[in-house]
Formats: sequence, structure tokens, C-alpha cells
Amino acid sequence: MKSIKPDANAPLVSVIIPNYNHAAYLEERITSVLNQSFSDFEVIILDDCSTDNSREIIERYRDHPKVKKIIYNEVNGGSVFRQWKKGVEAAAGKYIWMAESDDYCEASLLQHLVAGLEKHDHCTIAYCQSIVIDMHDNIMWQSFYKQLEDTISGREFIIKYLSTQCSIFNASMALFRRALFFAVDEAFLEFKFSGDWYFWIELCKMGDVFISGRTLNYFRNHSGDVTTRAVKTGQNYLEAARILTRSYDQKLIPRSVYWKAFKKQHRQYYFTRNRYKGPLGDTLDTCFYNRKTTHLQPVLLRLDAWWKGTRMKFKHRKDKRF
Repeated sequence: MKSIKPDANAPLVSVIIPNYNHAAYLEERITSVLNQSFSDFEVIILDDCSTDNSREIIERYRDHPKVKKIIYNEVNGGSVFRQWKKGVEAAAGKYIWMAESDDYCEASLLQHLVAGLEKHDHCTIAYCQSIVIDMHDNIMWQSFYKQLEDTISGREFIIKYLSTQCSIFNASMALFRRALFFAVDEAFLEFKFSGDWYFWIELCKMGDVFISGRTLNYFRNHSGDVTTRAVKTGQNYLEAARILTRSYDQKLIPRSVYWKAFKKQHRQYYFTRNRYKGPLGDTLDTCFYNRKTTHLQPVLLRLDAWWKGTRMKFKHRKDKRF
């Protein structure tokens, strides 16, 4: 990978803001982007047929010198990841920042992440730590990394940070190389929930990861977000199982890590399985208990989840006594 810009006149970073019905947070999002201490960037705003007053807010920035394009979909695309593709195709920067429309950030986010990628040619992704907030800006939890700056091989990152959990849990906390976007398997565009997880794995197969221990991003988690809807429909389990099985089939993770990660997903499903009825319940059962695709014994998965649940109940009763 070369460290020079592909076009001397192009900005170093393209900031893509894909929006759908986030009018309440758009101004804060856009302002936090425009106020970056690093200045070599362009902004592309996409709106996926919002039904709130997002358009009115977006139009306030049409004449801003940093705003290169504003794109309104005529029909809702149904997938934020297809919006990613549309934004990247319109971008000119060497690096891409997917600044999700209901998040915001510190003014130094680009400064630190761009420096990480410019310093390490072999890195495909740079990401920082994030504070997770609710819709009223209350802190729910935050991520943490033990070092202020670190680089780790992509294959090692998949095993440690993209298997039992997805450490890059919010696109707004990451920067990636635009040229590599077009080398990624486009299967991630089919996902409704975990396409970013799939995407990060694909990028890690092509290089290493720069990690900033600085907390520079604020990820908003609220009742209307994609995560909440995915859990209600069980889509999160279907996509997680697909990703983990694919990683194992491609020999990206050893069997011990696969078993640990898969049973974690299965436990979450097992404890909530009564909410999924009819065809959806059948689909989820097949997802977890088809030995030909999972390479795992269904009886062992069920025993593991049952035993975990039994221990949790016993601990709860013990705690209540004291």
C-alpha cells in the first residue's frame, strides 16, 4: 500500500454521513464532523427517504465548503450498508469515515486515526474507543484498550477482537482505506444488522489494525436503532452464526475460539427462545442446530446453555439470601 494520495487534489478523508430519521441528532453529528482539528476532508451526506425533518436540517449545510455532495434516495434502500457503498462510490478520499448520523465525536478523532494509518502503511483499519450513550446522553458503558496506541496483525485481531465480540461495534469509531472497500466480498451488503462485523473481518484479511486507546467517539444506543430491531426479529443471531461459521470454515479462527464464540451467541438465543414463534423460531433452531453447517453437536450447545442458566439461577437465589 502506498502512503501518497491517489489524486493530489483529492481530500485525504471522505466523511460519509448516512442518515435515516435522525433529525434529532443530525445537527450535533454534522457539527462534530465540521469541527475536526484535522481539516483535509470532504463530507458526503446521504438520506434514505427519511420521514422526519432530516431534509430541512441537511439543506442548511448545502453551501458549506466541506460538503461535497448531498444525496437523497428516491426509494428507501432498506440497508445502511448499501448506503455505505453509494457513499464510497461518490467519495474521493484515501480514507473513509462512516460517521453515523446519530453519533458524535471529539474534535481530534480524525487527527489521531489519520495519523495512525499514515504512519502504518500495512494497516487497513484504524479505530478509537467509544462511549455508549442513550438517547438522553446518559453514559451506559464504554470500551477500553490497555495501550494508548497499538498495531496488531489482522489475523490476530480477528481471533481476539472479532470472534467472541465485535470490538469495532460502531462504524463511527473507525477509519479505513477506501481502495480496499472494492476488494471486499459484497455479501456484507445483504446484511441488515452485522454487515459491519463481516466487513471488518474482510479488511483484516488484507492487513493489520491500528488501535487508539483514546476515547474519541460517542455511540448512541436507543430504542429506534438497528440493534434493537435486529434483536426483536432474531436477525442478529442469524447473521452472527453465519459470520462465525464462515470465519471457522475459512480457518480464520481455531475451533476453540469458534466454540466459545458460537456458544455465547447460542446462550443468548436459548435464554430468549420463547419470544420467537412459528417459522422464525424454526429458522433460528436450524441456524443453531444444523450440525452440517455449524460443525457442532446440538446436544452440547443445549447442555451448555442449560447449565449456564442453572448456575445463574443458583447464584441469584444465593445472592437474595444475603
